[in-house]
Amino acid sequence: MKNKLTIPDLHEMTKRGEKIALLTAYDYPTAVFEDKAGIDIILVGDSLAMTVLGYDSTIPVTTDEMLIFTKAVTRGVKRAFVVADMPFLTYKTDVNSAIRNAGRFIQEGNADAVKLEGAGIVVPKVKAIVDAGIPVMGHIGLTPQSIGVLGGYKVQGTKKESALKLIDDAKKLEEAGVFSIIAESIPCELTPFIKDRVSIPVYGIGAGAEADGQILVVHDILGLFHGFIPRFVKKYADLGKTLEDTFNRYINDVKNSTFPDDTQTYHMDKKELHTLKEYLKDKTN
Repeated sequence: MKNKLTIPDLHEMTKRGEKIALLTAYDYPTAVFEDKAGIDIILVGDSLAMTVLGYDSTIPVTTDEMLIFTKAVTRGVKRAFVVADMPFLTYKTDVNSAIRNAGRFIQEGNADAVKLEGAGIVVPKVKAIVDAGIPVMGHIGLTPQSIGVLGGYKVQGTKKESALKLIDDAKKLEEAGVFSIIAESIPCELTPFIKDRVSIPVYGIGAGAEADGQILVVHDILGLFHGFIPRFVKKYADLGKTLEDTFNRYINDVKNSTFPDDTQTYHMDKKELHTLKEYLKDKTN
C-alpha cells in the first residue's frame, strides 16, 4: 500500500514537474475507487450541495452536512490527500469561529486540510487557521459562494485590473500560509503570471493546461449531473444514461415477472414444505 500523501509530497511532485490530479468525491465508494485509481487530492467540495443534495447553489449546505460527506470520504481513502470545503459564512465572520469551524473538519471529519474561497477579508482568517495548525488551500477566480456578487458563473480576470487583482490575491494568500491555490474560470494566459509570482502550486479548473494540476467535479466527468456544465469540463463517461437504462431494465423485469428467476430465489426443503402444507391443511379443516 502506498503511503498517505502529505503537503511536502505534493510540493515535491510539483517541483519534479509532475502534474497533480484532483477530483471531488462525496461518498465512501467513490472515494475508494478514486483512491485506488491514484488520484492525488480529493476535494469534498461544497458542490455536493448541487450534485448530491439538489440545492440550486452551494450556499445552503451546512457544516453538519459537509461533515457527513467528509467522514464518508476519509473512511475510504488510504493514499490521497483529502481537502474539505468550508461552507458559506463559516469563515468570513470572526476569526474564532473560522478556526473552530475549520477544526471540526480536521478533528471530526479526519480531513487533511480545508479550502476557503476568496482573498480580501478572508486573508486574516486564513492566517489564523494556519497558525492554529490547520492546513489551508486557497481558491481564487470564480468563487461559487460569491456568485451573487460576481453576477453569475462568469470568467474572471479578463481585464488588466481584474487580472492584477487575482495575482495580488494569490500573493496575499501565499503570505497568509496556504499550501496551494485553486484558480477557477480564468483565462489560460493569466495562469502562468500567477504561477510566476507565487512559490506554491496553482491547480486549475478552467484555468488552462499551464496549471500545476487539474480538478473537476466527479459528477461532471461521469455524466451524472444534468445542470449547468461549464465549457472546461470533459465528460469521460455517461453514467447517467447507463443508470437510466439499468433502471428501465429492472422495471421491465419486475413488471414482466422475469425477475427474480429460479437462481435468485430461495427454496424450502421439500420435506419441510410438505410438512408445512399438511399442517396448514389440517388447520383449515
